[in-house]
Parts: sequence; structure tokens; C-alpha cells
Amino acid sequence: MTLMSIGRWVRRIATLSAVGVLGSSVILGVSGCSTDPNSLEAQARSGNRAGYAAGDGSITQVAAASRGDAIALEGATVDGKQWSRTVDGAGKVVVVNVWGSWCAPCVEETPTLQKVWTAYQAAGKPVAFIGVDIKEPADMGKAFLAAKGVTYPSISDQASESRPMLALAGKTPATPTTLVLDRQGRVAARVLGPVTESTLRALIDDAIAES
Repeated sequence: MTLMSIGRWVRRIATLSAVGVLGSSVILGVSGCSTDPNSLEAQARSGNRAGYAAGDGSITQVAAASRGDAIALEGATVDGKQWSRTVDGAGKVVVVNVWGSWCAPCVEETPTLQKVWTAYQAAGKPVAFIGVDIKEPADMGKAFLAAKGVTYPSISDQASESRPMLALAGKTPATPTTLVLDRQGRVAARVLGPVTESTLRALIDDAIAES
């Protein structure tokens, strides 16, 4: 099994090893062991993590043949609209970011997510972004997104009767977690902890490039 091209950040990776399963899918794990303060691992370990599970900065990609079923993610957004992967994300690579305004690393990575979303939207790429705001009222999440100038939607786990976190069960053990879904809605990649711009772009581009 070989890793797909993952762009500039692969040159900073020191160790490559097989590390188990993501949901029911076999994965390859890429973990940094550098002391670089800008590394994913260092970013994921910074900030106040009281009361929630922090990501360790690990990045995983799932070979297309080993991916599980499509994720049926849907629900009410923080501003009261409905979002569904099968409708709003149909035929697109979908970036799912689990976050909360109470989570310091989530706050730190928000500008990166918005920057990447804006760039792909402007380029007309087949990419959709959806946040999943957890453990806070929808109006609190809405106020945070407005203050930060975030233009992609976020589902509220408290406002949605569809219970969006059930659709992600076992796939998002940390806050924040970012998933990249392929065009069929299957998990192609995951980042536990804050995601960097170069990493996110590389994972999205790999998913777009798949036939």
C-alpha cells in the first residue's frame, strides 16, 4: 500500500507507519516527531484543553479501496438552514470540521479554514466545506462565525434533530477534527487537532485528483 501524494508537508514527516483503523477502514498513519513549534503535533498540544479530548496532530489517509460507507451527514445549521451532504455536497470533495468556540485550537485554526475555503470557492473547484459546531447553543456558534468572518456553513449539534455527531461516530475523537470526504462521501483523510493550510490543501487536492 502506498501513500498518495500529500504535498509540501510530507517533507517534514519523520516517521511513516501503519497504525490500525479509522472507523472500519484500514489506514496509513503519518505522525511528526519533530520539535518544530509550527508542526501539527506542536499546534495540537498547545492551548487549554480542559474538558475535552485534544488531537495529537496525527494525519491519516485512507486508500480508496479501504474506505467505508459514505457518511450521511445532515442537519440544521447555526442560522437555521438545512444542510445535507447528499444535496449540498453531492459530487464534491467535502471538508468536515468539528469545532466549538470554547475550544482554543479551534479558534486558532478558523482563519486557515476560511482562507482555504475562499480560495477553492474562488477557483470554482468541486469542494464544499461544512462545520459541525458542538457542545454549545446554535446562537453562540453563529455569533462566533460572524465575528470571525466565516462564510461556509456549520451544522449545530444542539439545533439539529438529525444528531450529526452520530453520523461521525468513531471518526472524530478529538476537538478539533477535520475530515476530507471523497466525492462518494467516504472518509479519504483525517487530521486530529488543528490543521495547517498546506496540509489541508494537499489532502483536498489528492481527493479532487481521484478519478
